[in-house]
Amino acid sequence: MLGRRTALALVLTGALALGACSAGESVDLGGGASAGGGGGANLVVAIAGEPDQLDPHMTSSYFSFEVLENVYDTLVQPDADLEMQPALAESWETSEDQLTWTFHLREGVTFHDGTPLTADDVVYSYNRIIDGELANAYRFGSVEKVTAADELTVEIALTAPAPNLLSSIGGFKGMAIVLEENVESGDIKNKPIGTGPFAFDAYSTGDSISLTANADYWGGAPEIAGVNFRFISEATTALADLQAGEIHWTDSIPEQQVASLTSNPDVEVGKVPSNDYWYLAPNGAKAPYSDARVRQAIAWAIDRDAITQAATYGNGTTNQLAIPETSAWYSDYAPYSRDTAKAQQLLQDAGISDLDLDLMVTTQYPETVQAAQVIAANLAEIGITVNIRTVDFATWLDEQALGNFDMLLLGWLGNIDPDDFYYNQHHSEGASNAQKYANSEVDALLEEARGETDTDKRRDLYATAAAQIADDASYIYLYNPDVVQAWSPKVTGYEARGDRAIRFADVSLEE
Repeated sequence: MLGRRTALALVLTGALALGACSAGESVDLGGGASAGGGGGANLVVAIAGEPDQLDPHMTSSYFSFEVLENVYDTLVQPDADLEMQPALAESWETSEDQLTWTFHLREGVTFHDGTPLTADDVVYSYNRIIDGELANAYRFGSVEKVTAADELTVEIALTAPAPNLLSSIGGFKGMAIVLEENVESGDIKNKPIGTGPFAFDAYSTGDSISLTANADYWGGAPEIAGVNFRFISEATTALADLQAGEIHWTDSIPEQQVASLTSNPDVEVGKVPSNDYWYLAPNGAKAPYSDARVRQAIAWAIDRDAITQAATYGNGTTNQLAIPETSAWYSDYAPYSRDTAKAQQLLQDAGISDLDLDLMVTTQYPETVQAAQVIAANLAEIGITVNIRTVDFATWLDEQALGNFDMLLLGWLGNIDPDDFYYNQHHSEGASNAQKYANSEVDALLEEARGETDTDKRRDLYATAAAQIADDASYIYLYNPDVVQAWSPKVTGYEARGDRAIRFADVSLEE
């Protein structure tokens, strides 16, 4: 599935209606003490879909996190180079045995309603994820307990060293620090209260969400008055609105127009390699895909260059592993090339002929449909008839969870640490191992790598595990897409990021 950051190993979910609001209804913040501090104009942005909800611990929607990135904070957060920097925690240290991490919170931080931030808020937030066995509980796999040593000191005790702890708690806003009262009241789903640079203001279902600047933000009050997120699913419409001056920023851009936009003086284009990856996942719990030879035949038969071109129009890089070549964790391993004769031989060895394959894609991400058409043509050449099943993303998620697919196509977003790319997806007990892959050697490698504190040894462990995952065709990796965003020349201070974190705290807008 698509994940962000998330971290973002975050799962990218579809645009679902926010259930607490009726169509066209606005939800007001209620005049939080810290809201409304910006003195400039409002930034108007277009995102490609509508959040399903605004509780950072419960949502897995990228559209939700585009908003929540600006509302919430984590203890630490990645900079543009994806190195972890202080955020709500201004410093931290580890014990000599690396089993205790101590975080020192900033003084004077308040939530948007004026409530002071304390260590108890961090303990509550983390225990909510752990005790509730929420989607990101796996990030605390080696955490024994989280305690407040005093009002501004948090201690995290581990059962084993965790070199990825900082990226686990800071890689994306699914690990945000929330306000207990906001959660217990149920308001967090549609009236989130965070500590971030912008406070929630109003929501109009099917149309927009607005935020106002937080004058008391610990990082300094934003220069703009607020941000208005409009939901525009049609990329051509979003781009037309940008060029007409009706919006200031969008990441909803027709891929085929990116090249021409870069020479347009009326539009600034940000294009950077991402840490995302797109893949095929044959269902290893179903025959004949439980036979590695059938999965490998598919991997040998597809044309990754043609798939990448069809899906991204040149705004992506083919890859046979998950981690992109721009990452320090990249390993160069490409065991497959297009060889239909080899693919047919593998099918023959497996006793397979005239196979009908159900390939599940989603309307929410048109690139999956475009890629599926190339894949279907490729596999037809080796006697596999591909039936492309195109569903809305809510259905896609349900069908994936039930195992009702032969093969699916999607991606993961915003990963940072190598553990984000592989453990949850390919460990036999991984929470996102929908394809039911199980290899005891890979399990052992991923478990050892999680606790290895020597960077070189850790890199070697992940490289070995990744190669085996590719050889077994647990996932059949396709490409790493670029992050492509566009904004008005009136906008300054914005930077496109490889982790897709959409941050407007430092933006200025010429009026």
